[in-house]
Amino acid sequence: MPEIRPETSRDHFLRRRLVSRLHAMRWLLGAVAGLALVAFATWVMLVSTWLGVRDVRISGVQHVSSAQVEQAAAIAPDTPLARVDTAAAEQRLEQVPGIAEATVRRAWPHGVRIEVVESTAVAVVVEGDTYTAIDDEGVLFRRLRSAPHRLPLVRVENLAPEGRDAALAEVAEVVSSLEPGIARRVDHVELSSIDSIVLALRDGDEVLWGSADASPRKADVLAALLDIEARVYDVSVPEQPTTRS
Repeated sequence: MPEIRPETSRDHFLRRRLVSRLHAMRWLLGAVAGLALVAFATWVMLVSTWLGVRDVRISGVQHVSSAQVEQAAAIAPDTPLARVDTAAAEQRLEQVPGIAEATVRRAWPHGVRIEVVESTAVAVVVEGDTYTAIDDEGVLFRRLRSAPHRLPLVRVENLAPEGRDAALAEVAEVVSSLEPGIARRVDHVELSSIDSIVLALRDGDEVLWGSADASPRKADVLAALLDIEARVYDVSVPEQPTTRS
């Protein structure tokens, strides 16, 4: 039977150093494995096409085409989903005439969902035989076959081209400020300049509006003023409204 030699202090030191080295190596291997895993996950998320865009679904469109939405969103197929800039895509979409609001979200592992709220027409611009809807900011966004009876008409033949956009924005602000029932009573808007807006009502009466400044206040004054029998209602100075028969 071999003789068991008692552990010397040197043996004890060597054993502890070996154990310490094994612990250090184990920690180092774990750290390397962890870094490799993080690097691989980052590559999968941000570089590879494993989690790339393959399924784009669009909802809420009626007059704007899905092709227009996809083109404006500009989200390329196979783009890593984590790298899709949803906020930038929403901003691009909301620049499209006819789109009032857009929401873009990721749908893991391969999807993008685009929800669109289309613009609402507040008036119709008439140019010859052409009818075009404008939204509440005065942006032309959809050609119409005919003028809908429920929306005011706006004739722009007498407007200088360079001032047209500003004038339409003013008209849209005025019409949007009206109560729905009063807006439906407006047949057309006469516009010689942005400071001289006249609402021609369907019964032949007129509303002298002036500029679009203080439109909400003017709309409130007009709602009360219409209880008075008159042919002309002047709210251009809302603090001093007048009527004429």
